[in-house]
Amino acid sequence: MARNEIISTENNLTRKDFRGVFWRSFTLLGSFNYERMQGLGFLYAIMPLLKKIYKDDDESLKKAMHRHLAAFNMTVAPSPFVMGTTIAMEEKAKKDKDFDPASINAIKVSLMGPLSGIGDTFFWGIFRILACSLAIGFASQGNPIAPFILLLVFNVPNFLTRWFGLSLGYREGQNLLFSMQRSGKMQLFTFCAGIVGAMSMGCMIAMWVSINCPMEFTIAGNAIVIQEYLDMLLPKLLPLAFTMGIFAAIKKNVKVTKIIGGIVIIGFVLGLLGIISM
Repeated sequence: MARNEIISTENNLTRKDFRGVFWRSFTLLGSFNYERMQGLGFLYAIMPLLKKIYKDDDESLKKAMHRHLAAFNMTVAPSPFVMGTTIAMEEKAKKDKDFDPASINAIKVSLMGPLSGIGDTFFWGIFRILACSLAIGFASQGNPIAPFILLLVFNVPNFLTRWFGLSLGYREGQNLLFSMQRSGKMQLFTFCAGIVGAMSMGCMIAMWVSINCPMEFTIAGNAIVIQEYLDMLLPKLLPLAFTMGIFAAIKKNVKVTKIIGGIVIIGFVLGLLGIISM
């Protein structure tokens, strides 16, 4: 396929133009603010294509730029899918005078929730944890490739999702969205992704959170090891309770610095008393 292959003959959009959107999508959080969130970054990513689409209509270009300054916020990896869909809809808005431009932002808003649910589950709930866990495993053995494992495992699916999402969004975004919503596949896919994410979290807790209770008692000549009884109730009970406690604190908006400080102080005191060990 030619490097500068024309994808849209009507507006002379080339493959090079879409590569530009792909690379600009990495700046989505570069100007994040609490009024418009990723809005400015979204506009920056698609602006060169908007200029091509509305090259002979400055007033329509201004309106399009103003449209995409609206608040936008979602997981960054699947965001190029929305960009591709938006570019296709802007072309339709330019071509069809009866097309309602307000529907462009409506589609963007409707995509933010479902795609963020999928993106957060996979990229923050699965790929990030998997990448960090593999890297920790290599680093704990002194292997120098540990940071490269982290970067590759997390960024390969990130790059692929961005590139193919942009292409898919431009070609089939609207039809795919409506089809998945009508059939209920979007909800099913999000639900299944949540299950996979929860299973991954459980595996990581069991593998990497190491907390034991070394306390022992002697009753009627029999040694009672607390950790053995905890394992009989539920293996890895203390790591699970520890992780869920931190999760509860985060949900109550406790500052991370306070959580870290609490872990250090409580861990030091309980370790000193011989109640817990690593």
